[in-house]
Amino acid sequence: MHPKFSKYIRPNRFLRTSLFVICLAVSTASTYAQVYKTRPITALLGAFDEEVKLVQKSLKNPKSRTLNGIHFMTGRINGRKVVVAETGIGKVNAAMTTAFVLAYFKPQRVLFTGIAGGTNPDLQPGDIVIARQTAHHDYHSITFQQQKTNQTRNAITKEMNPTYFPADSVMMQTAREAAKTVPFESIPSTSRPPSIIVGTVVTGDVFVSSEEKVASLRSDFNADATEMEGAAVAQVCYQQQIPCLVIRSLSDKANSNARQDMLTFFKIAARNSANLVMAIAGKL
Repeated sequence: MHPKFSKYIRPNRFLRTSLFVICLAVSTASTYAQVYKTRPITALLGAFDEEVKLVQKSLKNPKSRTLNGIHFMTGRINGRKVVVAETGIGKVNAAMTTAFVLAYFKPQRVLFTGIAGGTNPDLQPGDIVIARQTAHHDYHSITFQQQKTNQTRNAITKEMNPTYFPADSVMMQTAREAAKTVPFESIPSTSRPPSIIVGTVVTGDVFVSSEEKVASLRSDFNADATEMEGAAVAQVCYQQQIPCLVIRSLSDKANSNARQDMLTFFKIAARNSANLVMAIAGKL
């Protein structure tokens, strides 16, 4: 080749580096996928470090690794293989971590848990909602037929997702059975032990602390609890056809006292949530 043409043909340093980084990322994902694809494993995800650390401390033979900046810990709970990770707060963070855990570890199922605000007037801090279904309460769009909708669109199939993402029935039944065996911690100011119900959890990128908003979520979605991650995790799993269950332990009632109540009660709520998660993981 004539020297004067070689500069147009030879890849530059930036391109070579970029291709190397891309190939390395793909190779790493492929390697972990090969390692874990034959292993039955459950992904246990939570938004707060308080929730996740309690589960991590219970792991047998723990191993830690960081992938794409996300810290993952693998191990066993009651002999069952699990991978544990903190997603961070909000729908984007939750979806990102869920996508990574699916790509790298190929889990058979995903269990997401953490604290939430109660919107069911019969519930109080310390109670637990096992989500029969989850929905985005802050997603609003208009279809090509000019109809308002709360449905997201599946980027893979191009079809509309359901408004409510259903929980995996086997995981939900396992959660109900496991809840009977867990000694839940009561909130000191309450007069009854924690109640465990199966209900609807709604998700939005907002910390709800308003009686008016609580009434709206109850009216529009018949919501029992509201939080900031669950439906995003459920949507990723739904679109990837991975069984999923969302469980929420109430730290407040999402009203005007929510911020103070959350700061007061979230540690108890996190412990209740983590204890239930470990009981479920041991039965799956």
